[in-house]
Amino acid sequence: MVIPIYDDNPLVFKTRPYVTWLLIFANVAIFIFLQTEALSDAQQSFARALTFKPSHVGHGTTMTTGQTWIPWELTLVTYMFLHANWFHLIGNMLFLWVFGDDVEDTFGRIRYLAFYILCGVAGGLAHYFSAPNSQLPLIGASGAIAGIVAAYLMVRPCTKVWVLVLMSFPIRLPAYLVLGSWVLLQIWHVMFPSDGHTSWWTHIGGLAAGAMLVIVMRKPGVKLFECYQTAAERKLPPTKPGVVRVDTP
Repeated sequence: MVIPIYDDNPLVFKTRPYVTWLLIFANVAIFIFLQTEALSDAQQSFARALTFKPSHVGHGTTMTTGQTWIPWELTLVTYMFLHANWFHLIGNMLFLWVFGDDVEDTFGRIRYLAFYILCGVAGGLAHYFSAPNSQLPLIGASGAIAGIVAAYLMVRPCTKVWVLVLMSFPIRLPAYLVLGSWVLLQIWHVMFPSDGHTSWWTHIGGLAAGAMLVIVMRKPGVKLFECYQTAAERKLPPTKPGVVRVDTP
């Protein structure tokens, strides 16, 4: 098992990732206030109403015990801010923390937020088309996170990423190995499904949306599949004697 913990990518357009921080805060806050065990029946009922259920598509609203009504179209957004447990939440937020800031810089704050939501919606729709009659609730930011993975892989494929192997051994690897293997794993699970509670099609939908949206939504001047990280790796031409070049990351 490989877990990303840090990337060392100095970007030219680096800005503070306020949207990424806000998304992490929102996911954690919603989990604490709506999904921990010490909640009232009304709070738990409201949280269940925010999940996305394919069987409710086309029926106008979704309802849970306690007469909580939410339009199913809205649940395509709300579901991505709910998580099953702390492990589920921390796993998604770790990917968002490591890769989200660079992707936010790639788009700009407003477009990045739209990108995140659209990838999550695409993941929910992919889940619907894979199981249109399912009554099981879909939750988790995995679709949106998958979109971020796709965008990062296309914009910064050679960035070095520190990962923990088997939860113990830190190794520094290029992003195309770390994230490329993650993408292949999602495809494997879709082709050879096994019993479980993970909606692999949600990941595929988010990946596909992220790959397409980064082409049209990224900032002008941001190149795809750019494989350098530092000025030295760009092989800048030598300067004349006595001339100092200042290259700002």
